Amino acid sequence: MPDLRYKPERAKFTEIPRPKRAEGQWALGYTEPLNKNEQSKKDDDPLNVRDRILHIYSKRGFDSIDPADLRGRFRWMGLYTQRRPGILGNETAALEEEDLDDRYFMLRVRSDGKLLASDAVRALGSVGVDFARDTADVTDRENIQYHWIEIENVPEIWERLEAVGLHSLEACGDSPRPFLGSPVAGVAKDEIIDGTPALLEIERRYIGNKDFSNFPRKFKTAVTGHPSMDVSPETNDVSFVGSVHPEHGPGFDVWVGGGLSTNPMLAQKLGVWIPLDEVPDVWAGVAGIFRDYGYRRLRSRARLKFLVADWGVEKFREVLENEYLGKKLETLASPETPVGHRDHIGVHEQKDGRFYVGLAPSAGRISGTALVQLADLMDEFGVEGARLTAYQKIVLIGVDGDKTDSLLDRLDAIGLTARPSNWRRNTMACTGIEFCKLALVDTKERARLLTVELEKRFPDLDTPITINVNGCPNACARTQVADIGLKGQMVLSEGKQVEGFQVHLGGATGLRANFGRKLRAHKVTSAGLDDYVTTIVTNYLADRNVGEAFDEWVHRADEELLRGEKTLESV
Repeated sequence: MPDLRYKPERAKFTEIPRPKRAEGQWALGYTEPLNKNEQSKKDDDPLNVRDRILHIYSKRGFDSIDPADLRGRFRWMGLYTQRRPGILGNETAALEEEDLDDRYFMLRVRSDGKLLASDAVRALGSVGVDFARDTADVTDRENIQYHWIEIENVPEIWERLEAVGLHSLEACGDSPRPFLGSPVAGVAKDEIIDGTPALLEIERRYIGNKDFSNFPRKFKTAVTGHPSMDVSPETNDVSFVGSVHPEHGPGFDVWVGGGLSTNPMLAQKLGVWIPLDEVPDVWAGVAGIFRDYGYRRLRSRARLKFLVADWGVEKFREVLENEYLGKKLETLASPETPVGHRDHIGVHEQKDGRFYVGLAPSAGRISGTALVQLADLMDEFGVEGARLTAYQKIVLIGVDGDKTDSLLDRLDAIGLTARPSNWRRNTMACTGIEFCKLALVDTKERARLLTVELEKRFPDLDTPITINVNGCPNACARTQVADIGLKGQMVLSEGKQVEGFQVHLGGATGLRANFGRKLRAHKVTSAGLDDYVTTIVTNYLADRNVGEAFDEWVHRADEELLRGEKTLESV
Protein backbone atom coordinates (compact mmCIF):
# COMPACT_ATOMS: atom_id res chain seq x y z
CA MET A 1 0.00 0.00 0.00
CA PRO A 2 1.47 3.39 -0.92
CA ASP A 3 2.18 6.09 1.64
CA LEU A 4 -1.04 8.11 1.91
CA ARG A 5 0.97 11.08 3.19
CA TYR A 6 -1.59 11.65 5.94
CA LYS A 7 -0.23 12.82 9.31
CA PRO A 8 -2.52 11.20 11.91
CA GLU A 9 -0.96 13.06 14.81
CA ARG A 10 -2.20 16.31 13.28
CA ALA A 11 -5.90 15.47 13.10
CA LYS A 12 -8.32 16.24 15.91
CA PHE A 13 -10.91 13.52 15.47
CA THR A 14 -13.01 14.83 18.35
CA GLU A 15 -13.69 17.98 16.33
CA ILE A 16 -14.78 16.12 13.18
CA PRO A 17 -17.14 13.29 14.18
CA ARG A 18 -17.06 10.10 12.17
CA PRO A 19 -19.96 10.04 9.73
CA LYS A 20 -22.58 7.35 10.21
CA ARG A 21 -21.80 6.11 6.72
CA ALA A 22 -18.20 5.76 5.61
CA GLU A 23 -17.30 8.30 2.94
CA GLY A 24 -13.77 7.04 2.44
CA GLN A 25 -12.15 9.92 4.31
CA TRP A 26 -8.52 9.13 5.04
CA ALA A 27 -8.39 11.42 8.07
CA LEU A 28 -11.14 9.41 9.74
CA GLY A 29 -9.40 6.12 9.16
CA TYR A 30 -11.17 5.01 5.98
CA THR A 31 -8.12 4.17 3.92
CA GLU A 32 -9.35 1.09 2.08
CA PRO A 33 -10.45 1.93 -1.49
CA LEU A 34 -14.22 2.02 -1.96
CA ASN A 35 -14.32 2.14 -5.78
CA LYS A 36 -12.18 1.16 -8.75
CA ASN A 37 -10.68 4.62 -9.14
CA GLU A 38 -9.40 4.64 -5.59
CA GLN A 39 -8.10 1.09 -6.00
CA SER A 40 -6.18 2.07 -9.13
CA LYS A 41 -4.47 4.95 -7.34
CA LYS A 42 -3.63 2.68 -4.41
CA ASP A 43 -2.15 0.08 -6.75
CA ASP A 44 0.31 2.58 -8.25
CA ASP A 45 0.79 6.32 -7.91
CA PRO A 46 -0.38 7.73 -11.26
CA LEU A 47 2.73 9.90 -11.57
CA ASN A 48 4.71 6.71 -12.18
CA VAL A 49 3.02 6.23 -15.56
CA ARG A 50 5.28 8.84 -17.13
CA ASP A 51 8.22 6.43 -17.27
CA ARG A 52 6.06 3.72 -18.84
CA ILE A 53 4.96 6.13 -21.55
CA LEU A 54 8.53 7.18 -22.27
CA HIS A 55 10.16 3.76 -22.20
CA ILE A 56 7.47 1.21 -23.03
CA TYR A 57 4.23 2.44 -24.57
CA SER A 58 5.74 5.01 -26.96
CA LYS A 59 8.07 2.32 -28.30
CA ARG A 60 5.64 -0.61 -28.45
CA GLY A 61 2.54 1.29 -29.55
CA PHE A 62 -1.10 1.67 -28.51
CA ASP A 63 -1.82 -2.04 -28.12
CA SER A 64 0.86 -2.37 -25.43
CA ILE A 65 -0.87 0.03 -23.01
CA ASP A 66 -2.22 -1.45 -19.78
CA PRO A 67 -5.97 -0.63 -19.59
CA ALA A 68 -5.54 0.63 -16.02
CA ASP A 69 -3.05 3.17 -17.33
CA LEU A 70 -4.96 3.94 -20.52
CA ARG A 71 -8.27 4.82 -18.85
CA GLY A 72 -6.88 6.02 -15.55
CA ARG A 73 -3.31 7.05 -14.86
CA PHE A 74 -2.70 8.56 -18.32
CA ARG A 75 -4.88 11.45 -17.18
CA TRP A 76 -2.18 12.60 -14.77
CA MET A 77 -0.03 13.15 -17.86
CA GLY A 78 -2.76 15.24 -19.55
CA LEU A 79 -3.81 12.39 -21.86
CA TYR A 80 -7.31 11.05 -22.55
CA THR A 81 -8.30 8.73 -25.36
CA GLN A 82 -10.59 10.67 -27.66
CA ARG A 83 -13.97 9.58 -28.95
CA ARG A 84 -14.01 7.07 -31.80
CA PRO A 85 -15.50 8.74 -34.90
CA GLY A 86 -19.01 7.77 -35.94
CA ILE A 87 -20.49 7.15 -32.46
CA LEU A 88 -23.76 9.07 -32.12
CA GLY A 89 -24.83 11.03 -29.08
CA ASN A 90 -27.53 8.54 -28.10
CA GLU A 91 -24.83 5.85 -27.90
CA THR A 92 -22.64 7.76 -25.42
CA ALA A 93 -24.19 6.32 -22.27
CA ALA A 94 -25.00 2.94 -23.82
CA LEU A 95 -21.44 1.88 -24.67
CA GLU A 96 -18.60 0.82 -22.41
CA GLU A 97 -15.60 3.13 -22.24
CA GLU A 98 -13.43 0.77 -24.24
CA ASP A 99 -16.00 0.83 -27.04
CA LEU A 100 -15.85 4.63 -27.12
CA ASP A 101 -12.03 4.75 -27.19
CA ASP A 102 -10.21 5.79 -30.32
CA ARG A 103 -6.52 4.96 -30.78
CA TYR A 104 -5.69 8.67 -30.57
CA PHE A 105 -5.39 10.99 -27.61
CA MET A 106 -6.45 14.40 -26.51
CA LEU A 107 -3.52 16.19 -24.84
CA ARG A 108 -3.87 19.18 -22.51
CA VAL A 109 -0.91 21.49 -21.97
CA ARG A 110 -0.91 23.71 -18.90
CA SER A 111 -0.03 27.40 -18.99
CA ASP A 112 -0.81 28.16 -15.30
CA GLY A 113 -0.93 31.90 -15.90
CA LYS A 114 2.57 32.02 -17.39
CA LEU A 115 3.60 34.75 -19.82
CA LEU A 116 4.38 32.82 -22.99
CA ALA A 117 7.20 34.24 -25.09
CA SER A 118 7.06 33.85 -28.86
CA ASP A 119 9.20 30.71 -28.76
CA ALA A 120 6.67 29.08 -26.42
CA VAL A 121 3.73 30.07 -28.64
CA ARG A 122 5.62 28.75 -31.67
CA ALA A 123 6.37 25.48 -29.91
CA LEU A 124 2.68 25.09 -29.04
CA GLY A 125 1.80 25.73 -32.67
CA SER A 126 4.40 23.33 -34.01
CA VAL A 127 3.01 20.51 -31.87
CA GLY A 128 -0.41 21.11 -33.40
CA VAL A 129 0.97 21.21 -36.94
CA ASP A 130 3.32 18.24 -36.65
CA PHE A 131 1.45 15.85 -34.36
CA ALA A 132 -2.21 16.90 -33.93
CA ARG A 133 -3.60 17.38 -37.46
CA ASP A 134 -3.31 21.14 -36.90
CA THR A 135 -5.62 21.19 -33.87
CA ALA A 136 -4.99 23.47 -30.89
CA ASP A 137 -7.93 24.78 -28.87
CA VAL A 138 -7.78 27.39 -26.12
CA THR A 139 -9.77 26.10 -23.14
CA ASP A 140 -11.35 27.95 -20.23
CA ARG A 141 -8.70 26.41 -17.96
CA GLU A 142 -5.99 28.39 -19.80
CA ASN A 143 -4.80 25.22 -21.53
CA ILE A 144 -3.94 24.43 -25.11
CA GLN A 145 -5.77 21.24 -26.04
CA TYR A 146 -4.73 18.99 -28.91
CA HIS A 147 -6.41 16.04 -30.63
CA TRP A 148 -5.25 13.13 -32.81
CA ILE A 149 -2.12 12.60 -30.69
CA GLU A 150 -0.41 9.21 -31.15
CA ILE A 151 1.34 7.62 -28.21
CA GLU A 152 4.52 7.15 -30.26
CA ASN A 153 4.93 10.95 -30.54
CA VAL A 154 4.36 11.88 -26.90
CA PRO A 155 8.06 11.87 -25.86
CA GLU A 156 9.01 14.32 -28.60
CA ILE A 157 5.99 16.51 -27.81
CA TRP A 158 7.02 16.65 -24.16
CA GLU A 159 10.59 17.53 -25.15
CA ARG A 160 9.39 20.46 -27.27
CA LEU A 161 7.14 21.72 -24.49
CA GLU A 162 9.72 21.34 -21.74
CA ALA A 163 12.27 23.26 -23.81
CA VAL A 164 10.05 26.34 -23.48
CA GLY A 165 8.99 25.80 -19.86
CA LEU A 166 5.67 24.05 -20.49
CA HIS A 167 4.30 20.61 -19.66
CA SER A 168 1.15 18.50 -19.38
CA LEU A 169 1.83 17.04 -15.92
CA GLU A 170 -1.38 16.66 -13.90
CA ALA A 171 -3.38 18.53 -16.53
CA CYS A 172 -6.12 15.93 -15.89
CA GLY A 173 -6.84 13.29 -13.24
CA ASP A 174 -7.55 13.49 -9.50
CA SER A 175 -4.84 16.06 -9.17
CA PRO A 176 -4.11 19.81 -8.96
CA ARG A 177 -5.59 20.69 -12.35
CA PRO A 178 -4.18 23.63 -14.38
CA PHE A 179 -4.19 26.92 -12.52
CA LEU A 180 -6.03 30.03 -13.65
CA GLY A 181 -4.08 33.26 -13.38
CA SER A 182 -4.96 36.79 -14.38
CA PRO A 183 -3.95 37.29 -18.03
CA VAL A 184 -2.93 40.89 -17.25
CA ALA A 185 -0.94 40.12 -14.10
CA GLY A 186 1.90 42.55 -13.54
CA VAL A 187 0.86 45.02 -16.25
CA ALA A 188 -2.72 46.22 -15.63
CA LYS A 189 -2.97 49.82 -14.44
CA ASP A 190 -5.71 48.97 -11.95
CA GLU A 191 -4.20 45.74 -10.60
CA ILE A 192 -4.32 45.25 -6.82
CA ILE A 193 -1.48 42.73 -6.63
CA ASP A 194 0.39 40.42 -9.02
CA GLY A 195 -0.26 36.81 -8.03
CA THR A 196 2.17 35.30 -10.55
CA PRO A 197 4.95 34.56 -8.02
CA ALA A 198 2.50 32.52 -5.93
CA LEU A 199 1.39 30.46 -8.92
CA LEU A 200 4.97 29.74 -9.89
CA GLU A 201 5.80 28.67 -6.34
CA ILE A 202 2.74 26.41 -6.06
CA GLU A 203 3.77 24.76 -9.31
CA ARG A 204 7.36 24.38 -8.15
CA ARG A 205 6.44 22.83 -4.80
CA TYR A 206 3.38 20.75 -5.51
CA ILE A 207 2.97 19.74 -9.17
CA GLY A 208 4.51 16.32 -9.55
CA ASN A 209 4.67 15.99 -5.75
CA LYS A 210 3.30 12.63 -4.62
CA ASP A 211 1.99 14.20 -1.41
CA PHE A 212 -0.58 15.92 -3.62
CA SER A 213 -1.09 13.50 -6.52
CA ASN A 214 -4.03 11.56 -5.07
CA PHE A 215 -7.08 13.70 -4.38
CA PRO A 216 -10.62 12.33 -4.23
CA ARG A 217 -11.22 14.03 -7.59
CA LYS A 218 -10.04 17.07 -9.55
CA PHE A 219 -8.88 20.17 -7.68
CA LYS A 220 -9.10 23.52 -9.47
CA THR A 221 -7.14 26.61 -8.50
CA ALA A 222 -7.42 30.29 -9.45
CA VAL A 223 -5.36 33.32 -8.44
CA THR A 224 -6.02 36.92 -9.45
CA GLY A 225 -5.06 40.30 -8.16
CA HIS A 226 -7.14 42.15 -10.74
CA PRO A 227 -10.28 43.95 -9.51
CA SER A 228 -12.40 42.40 -12.27
CA MET A 229 -11.75 38.98 -10.67
CA ASP A 230 -10.94 37.69 -14.14
CA VAL A 231 -10.52 33.98 -13.32
CA SER A 232 -14.10 32.98 -12.43
CA PRO A 233 -13.17 32.57 -8.75
CA GLU A 234 -16.75 31.61 -7.88
CA THR A 235 -16.42 28.27 -9.71
CA ASN A 236 -13.05 26.95 -8.48
CA ASP A 237 -12.19 24.65 -5.57
CA VAL A 238 -9.84 27.29 -4.19
CA SER A 239 -9.39 30.87 -5.35
CA PHE A 240 -7.15 33.63 -4.11
CA VAL A 241 -8.71 37.02 -4.83
CA GLY A 242 -6.91 40.34 -4.51
CA SER A 243 -7.80 42.29 -1.37
CA VAL A 244 -6.39 45.34 0.41
CA HIS A 245 -5.86 45.40 4.16
CA PRO A 246 -6.04 48.90 5.69
CA GLU A 247 -2.75 48.35 7.55
CA HIS A 248 -0.87 45.60 5.71
CA GLY A 249 -1.73 46.58 2.13
CA PRO A 250 -2.46 44.29 -0.85
CA GLY A 251 -2.92 40.55 -0.32
CA PHE A 252 -5.58 37.92 -0.95
CA ASP A 253 -8.90 36.65 0.33
CA VAL A 254 -9.48 32.87 0.07
CA TRP A 255 -12.61 31.32 -1.50
CA VAL A 256 -13.30 27.60 -1.29
CA GLY A 257 -15.73 25.00 -2.56
CA GLY A 258 -16.81 26.30 -5.95
CA GLY A 259 -17.76 23.91 -8.75
CA LEU A 260 -20.43 23.29 -11.36
CA SER A 261 -21.42 20.03 -13.13
CA THR A 262 -24.65 18.32 -12.02
CA ASN A 263 -24.60 19.84 -8.50
CA PRO A 264 -23.40 23.42 -9.00
CA MET A 265 -22.19 25.42 -6.00
CA LEU A 266 -20.57 28.83 -5.80
CA ALA A 267 -17.39 29.20 -3.76
CA GLN A 268 -17.73 30.39 -0.18
CA LYS A 269 -15.56 33.26 1.02
CA LEU A 270 -13.40 32.79 4.09
CA GLY A 271 -13.17 36.55 4.66
CA VAL A 272 -9.45 36.54 5.41
CA TRP A 273 -6.35 38.43 4.33
CA ILE A 274 -3.09 36.66 3.54
CA PRO A 275 0.10 38.12 2.07
CA LEU A 276 1.46 37.00 -1.28
CA ASP A 277 4.23 34.85 0.17
CA GLU A 278 1.75 32.79 2.23
CA VAL A 279 -0.47 31.82 -0.71
CA PRO A 280 1.43 28.55 -1.43
CA ASP A 281 1.16 27.46 2.22
CA VAL A 282 -2.56 28.19 2.36
CA TRP A 283 -3.04 26.44 -0.99
CA ALA A 284 -1.33 23.36 0.46
CA GLY A 285 -3.56 23.56 3.52
CA VAL A 286 -6.78 23.69 1.50
CA ALA A 287 -5.51 20.93 -0.79
CA GLY A 288 -4.52 18.89 2.24
CA ILE A 289 -8.01 19.15 3.71
CA PHE A 290 -9.43 17.91 0.42
CA ARG A 291 -6.94 15.04 0.29
CA ASP A 292 -7.48 13.95 3.89
CA TYR A 293 -11.13 14.74 4.55
CA GLY A 294 -12.58 14.66 1.03
CA TYR A 295 -15.23 12.07 0.21
CA ARG A 296 -13.82 9.11 -1.71
CA ARG A 297 -16.70 6.61 -1.63
CA LEU A 298 -18.84 8.05 -4.46
CA ARG A 299 -17.28 9.86 -7.41
CA SER A 300 -20.43 11.99 -7.66
CA ARG A 301 -19.69 13.46 -4.20
CA ALA A 302 -15.92 13.54 -4.38
CA ARG A 303 -15.44 17.27 -4.97
CA LEU A 304 -14.39 19.76 -2.29
CA LYS A 305 -17.68 21.65 -2.65
CA PHE A 306 -19.59 18.84 -0.92
CA LEU A 307 -17.25 18.88 2.09
CA VAL A 308 -17.48 22.67 2.37
CA ALA A 309 -21.28 22.51 2.12
CA ASP A 310 -21.45 19.88 4.88
CA TRP A 311 -18.94 21.52 7.21
CA GLY A 312 -19.75 25.16 6.63
CA VAL A 313 -17.16 27.83 6.00
CA GLU A 314 -16.51 28.44 9.74
CA LYS A 315 -15.57 24.81 10.38
CA PHE A 316 -13.48 24.72 7.22
CA ARG A 317 -11.49 27.75 8.34
CA GLU A 318 -11.06 26.30 11.83
CA VAL A 319 -9.62 23.03 10.50
CA LEU A 320 -7.41 24.90 8.03
CA GLU A 321 -5.95 27.08 10.78
CA ASN A 322 -5.62 24.49 13.53
CA GLU A 323 -4.56 21.36 11.66
CA TYR A 324 -2.79 22.57 8.53
CA LEU A 325 -1.41 26.08 9.07
CA GLY A 326 -0.82 26.07 12.81
CA LYS A 327 -1.90 29.69 13.15
CA LYS A 328 -4.89 31.97 12.89
CA LEU A 329 -5.55 33.86 9.68
CA GLU A 330 -6.13 37.59 9.60
CA THR A 331 -9.85 38.37 9.33
CA LEU A 332 -10.91 40.93 6.72
CA ALA A 333 -14.19 41.44 4.90
CA SER A 334 -14.10 39.95 1.42
CA PRO A 335 -13.53 42.44 -1.41
CA GLU A 336 -16.52 43.92 -3.15
CA THR A 337 -17.54 41.83 -6.14
CA PRO A 338 -17.45 43.61 -9.51
CA VAL A 339 -19.86 43.51 -12.40
CA GLY A 340 -18.88 43.71 -16.06
CA HIS A 341 -16.39 42.20 -18.48
CA ARG A 342 -13.54 40.07 -17.24
CA ASP A 343 -12.05 38.99 -20.57
CA HIS A 344 -9.68 41.92 -21.44
CA ILE A 345 -10.67 41.90 -25.12
CA GLY A 346 -9.46 44.88 -27.18
CA VAL A 347 -6.63 47.36 -26.65
CA HIS A 348 -5.83 48.59 -23.13
CA GLU A 349 -3.02 50.74 -21.79
CA GLN A 350 -0.60 49.12 -19.35
CA LYS A 351 0.91 50.80 -16.33
CA ASP A 352 4.23 51.13 -18.21
CA GLY A 353 2.64 53.05 -21.11
CA ARG A 354 2.60 50.12 -23.50
CA PHE A 355 -0.59 48.21 -24.31
CA TYR A 356 -2.11 44.78 -23.94
CA VAL A 357 -4.38 43.39 -26.64
CA GLY A 358 -7.10 40.79 -26.04
CA LEU A 359 -7.92 38.41 -28.92
CA ALA A 360 -11.07 36.34 -29.47
CA PRO A 361 -10.84 33.00 -31.27
CA SER A 362 -14.23 31.62 -32.27
CA ALA A 363 -15.49 29.56 -29.28
CA GLY A 364 -11.88 28.79 -28.37
CA ARG A 365 -11.19 27.04 -31.66
CA ILE A 366 -7.80 27.82 -33.11
CA SER A 367 -5.10 25.81 -34.92
CA GLY A 368 -1.44 25.01 -34.73
CA THR A 369 -0.88 27.05 -37.87
CA ALA A 370 -2.55 30.11 -36.32
CA LEU A 371 -0.34 29.82 -33.24
CA VAL A 372 2.79 29.70 -35.40
CA GLN A 373 1.53 32.74 -37.28
CA LEU A 374 0.82 34.48 -33.97
CA ALA A 375 4.38 33.76 -32.81
CA ASP A 376 5.72 35.29 -36.03
CA LEU A 377 3.64 38.44 -35.44
CA MET A 378 4.86 38.64 -31.86
CA ASP A 379 8.44 38.68 -33.11
CA GLU A 380 7.71 41.14 -35.91
CA PHE A 381 5.93 43.62 -33.61
CA GLY A 382 8.15 43.14 -30.57
CA VAL A 383 5.37 41.76 -28.37
CA GLU A 384 6.65 40.74 -24.92
CA GLY A 385 4.45 37.67 -24.50
CA ALA A 386 1.00 36.10 -24.53
CA ARG A 387 -1.30 34.72 -21.88
CA LEU A 388 -4.38 32.50 -22.15
CA THR A 389 -7.57 33.46 -20.35
CA ALA A 390 -10.35 31.74 -18.40
CA TYR A 391 -12.73 32.64 -21.24
CA GLN A 392 -11.03 30.85 -24.15
CA LYS A 393 -9.22 34.01 -25.24
CA ILE A 394 -5.60 35.17 -25.73
CA VAL A 395 -4.03 38.39 -24.43
CA LEU A 396 -0.86 39.85 -25.92
CA ILE A 397 1.28 41.74 -23.40
CA GLY A 398 3.68 44.62 -24.06
CA VAL A 399 2.69 46.14 -27.40
CA ASP A 400 4.07 49.56 -28.35
CA GLY A 401 1.34 52.12 -28.86
CA ASP A 402 2.41 53.12 -32.36
CA LYS A 403 2.16 49.50 -33.52
CA THR A 404 -1.29 48.55 -32.23
CA ASP A 405 -3.34 49.47 -35.31
CA SER A 406 -1.07 47.60 -37.70
CA LEU A 407 -0.92 44.62 -35.37
CA LEU A 408 -4.73 44.46 -35.13
CA ASP A 409 -5.02 44.37 -38.91
CA ARG A 410 -2.51 41.55 -39.17
CA LEU A 411 -4.26 39.63 -36.38
CA ASP A 412 -7.57 39.89 -38.22
CA ALA A 413 -5.91 38.27 -41.23
CA ILE A 414 -5.07 35.12 -39.22
CA GLY A 415 -8.50 34.89 -37.58
CA LEU A 416 -7.52 36.21 -34.15
CA THR A 417 -9.42 39.45 -33.97
CA ALA A 418 -9.17 41.97 -31.16
CA ARG A 419 -12.28 43.69 -32.56
CA PRO A 420 -14.89 40.94 -32.27
CA SER A 421 -18.66 41.30 -32.30
CA ASN A 422 -20.39 41.02 -28.94
CA TRP A 423 -21.45 37.51 -29.98
CA ARG A 424 -17.98 36.23 -30.79
CA ARG A 425 -16.57 37.92 -27.71
CA ASN A 426 -19.07 36.30 -25.40
CA THR A 427 -19.48 32.74 -26.69
CA MET A 428 -17.64 29.72 -25.26
CA ALA A 429 -17.94 26.02 -26.07
CA CYS A 430 -16.48 22.80 -24.73
CA THR A 431 -14.93 20.11 -26.95
CA GLY A 432 -18.22 18.33 -27.67
CA ILE A 433 -19.01 15.12 -29.52
CA GLU A 434 -16.27 15.65 -32.09
CA PHE A 435 -13.67 14.29 -29.65
CA CYS A 436 -15.12 13.91 -26.14
CA LYS A 437 -16.35 10.50 -24.95
CA LEU A 438 -18.83 12.08 -22.52
CA ALA A 439 -20.51 14.40 -25.00
CA LEU A 440 -23.94 13.97 -26.52
CA VAL A 441 -23.95 16.79 -29.08
CA ASP A 442 -21.73 18.92 -31.30
CA THR A 443 -20.57 22.12 -29.59
CA LYS A 444 -17.62 23.88 -31.26
CA GLU A 445 -19.03 24.02 -34.77
CA ARG A 446 -22.56 24.60 -33.50
CA ALA A 447 -21.35 27.56 -31.42
CA ARG A 448 -19.45 28.98 -34.39
CA LEU A 449 -22.47 28.75 -36.66
CA LEU A 450 -24.71 30.26 -33.99
CA THR A 451 -22.29 33.17 -33.61
CA VAL A 452 -22.24 33.81 -37.35
CA GLU A 453 -26.04 33.76 -37.54
CA LEU A 454 -26.49 36.08 -34.56
CA GLU A 455 -23.98 38.51 -36.04
CA LYS A 456 -26.29 38.73 -39.07
CA ARG A 457 -29.50 39.05 -37.07
CA PHE A 458 -28.19 41.42 -34.37
CA PRO A 459 -25.19 43.16 -35.95
CA ASP A 460 -25.33 46.14 -33.60
CA LEU A 461 -26.07 44.48 -30.28
CA ASP A 462 -25.40 47.14 -27.66
CA THR A 463 -25.00 44.95 -24.59
CA PRO A 464 -23.05 41.77 -23.79
CA ILE A 465 -24.97 38.49 -23.76
CA THR A 466 -22.87 35.46 -22.91
CA ILE A 467 -23.58 32.07 -24.48
CA ASN A 468 -21.88 28.95 -23.11
CA VAL A 469 -22.35 25.68 -25.01
CA ASN A 470 -21.67 22.34 -23.35
CA GLY A 471 -21.89 18.84 -24.79
CA CYS A 472 -22.95 17.05 -21.58
CA PRO A 473 -23.95 17.85 -17.97
CA ASN A 474 -20.35 18.27 -16.74
CA ALA A 475 -20.32 22.02 -17.44
CA CYS A 476 -16.75 22.31 -18.69
CA ALA A 477 -17.89 25.50 -20.45
CA ARG A 478 -19.54 26.82 -17.24
CA THR A 479 -23.07 26.47 -18.57
CA GLN A 480 -24.87 27.49 -15.39
CA VAL A 481 -23.23 30.93 -15.07
CA ALA A 482 -23.89 32.19 -18.60
CA ASP A 483 -26.68 34.48 -19.73
CA ILE A 484 -27.67 31.67 -22.07
CA GLY A 485 -26.30 28.28 -21.01
CA LEU A 486 -26.88 25.36 -23.35
CA LYS A 487 -26.42 21.85 -21.91
CA GLY A 488 -26.27 19.19 -24.59
CA GLN A 489 -28.69 16.27 -24.54
CA MET A 490 -30.74 14.15 -26.87
CA VAL A 491 -34.14 15.69 -27.58
CA LEU A 492 -37.27 14.03 -28.97
CA SER A 493 -38.42 15.73 -32.19
CA GLU A 494 -41.09 14.28 -34.46
CA GLY A 495 -40.63 10.91 -32.84
CA LYS A 496 -36.84 10.83 -33.29
CA GLN A 497 -33.93 11.43 -30.94
CA VAL A 498 -31.93 14.42 -32.22
CA GLU A 499 -29.21 16.66 -30.84
CA GLY A 500 -30.51 19.42 -28.61
CA PHE A 501 -30.01 21.39 -25.44
CA GLN A 502 -31.49 22.03 -22.04
CA VAL A 503 -31.54 25.79 -21.58
CA HIS A 504 -30.24 27.73 -18.56
CA LEU A 505 -31.08 31.44 -18.63
CA GLY A 506 -29.75 34.34 -16.57
CA GLY A 507 -26.71 32.80 -14.91
CA ALA A 508 -23.90 35.11 -13.83
CA THR A 509 -20.66 35.50 -11.95
CA GLY A 510 -19.54 38.68 -10.24
CA LEU A 511 -21.91 40.98 -8.38
CA ARG A 512 -25.05 39.07 -9.37
CA ALA A 513 -23.51 35.60 -9.20
CA ASN A 514 -26.20 32.95 -9.53
CA PHE A 515 -27.12 29.88 -11.53
CA GLY A 516 -29.23 30.13 -14.63
CA ARG A 517 -32.99 29.71 -14.49
CA LYS A 518 -34.20 26.37 -15.84
CA LEU A 519 -37.70 26.18 -17.28
CA ARG A 520 -39.52 22.94 -16.55
CA ALA A 521 -39.36 20.46 -19.44
CA HIS A 522 -37.96 23.16 -21.74
CA LYS A 523 -35.52 21.96 -24.39
CA VAL A 524 -34.54 23.15 -27.83
CA THR A 525 -33.22 21.14 -30.77
CA SER A 526 -29.85 22.01 -32.22
CA ALA A 527 -31.54 22.70 -35.55
CA GLY A 528 -33.91 25.17 -33.90
CA LEU A 529 -31.28 26.91 -31.79
CA ASP A 530 -30.71 29.96 -34.02
CA ASP A 531 -34.39 30.85 -34.05
CA TYR A 532 -34.86 30.21 -30.33
CA VAL A 533 -31.95 32.45 -29.29
CA THR A 534 -33.18 35.08 -31.75
CA THR A 535 -36.62 35.05 -30.12
CA ILE A 536 -35.43 35.47 -26.53
CA VAL A 537 -32.90 38.16 -27.48
CA THR A 538 -35.64 40.00 -29.36
CA ASN A 539 -37.90 39.72 -26.33
CA TYR A 540 -35.16 41.04 -24.06
CA LEU A 541 -34.41 44.02 -26.27
CA ALA A 542 -38.13 44.87 -26.46
CA ASP A 543 -38.96 44.32 -22.77
CA ARG A 544 -35.84 45.50 -20.91
CA ASN A 545 -35.74 48.53 -18.71
CA VAL A 546 -33.12 51.21 -19.16
CA GLY A 547 -29.74 49.81 -18.14
CA GLU A 548 -31.16 46.36 -17.37
CA ALA A 549 -28.76 43.51 -18.12
CA PHE A 550 -29.93 40.26 -19.72
CA ASP A 551 -29.58 38.21 -16.54
CA GLU A 552 -31.57 40.77 -14.54
CA TRP A 553 -34.35 40.71 -17.13
CA VAL A 554 -34.50 36.91 -17.16
CA HIS A 555 -35.25 36.70 -13.46
CA ARG A 556 -38.32 38.94 -13.78
CA ALA A 557 -39.51 38.06 -17.31
CA ASP A 558 -42.71 36.14 -18.06
CA GLU A 559 -42.00 32.48 -18.72
CA GLU A 560 -43.65 32.54 -22.15
CA LEU A 561 -41.07 35.12 -23.27
CA LEU A 562 -38.23 32.88 -22.10
CA ARG A 563 -39.65 29.76 -23.69
CA GLY A 564 -39.96 31.57 -27.00
CA GLU A 565 -43.71 30.97 -27.07
CA LYS A 566 -44.32 34.68 -27.62
CA THR A 567 -42.31 37.24 -29.55
CA LEU A 568 -42.50 40.92 -28.69
CA GLU A 569 -42.14 43.66 -31.24
CA SER A 570 -38.64 45.10 -31.31
CA VAL A 571 -38.22 48.70 -30.25
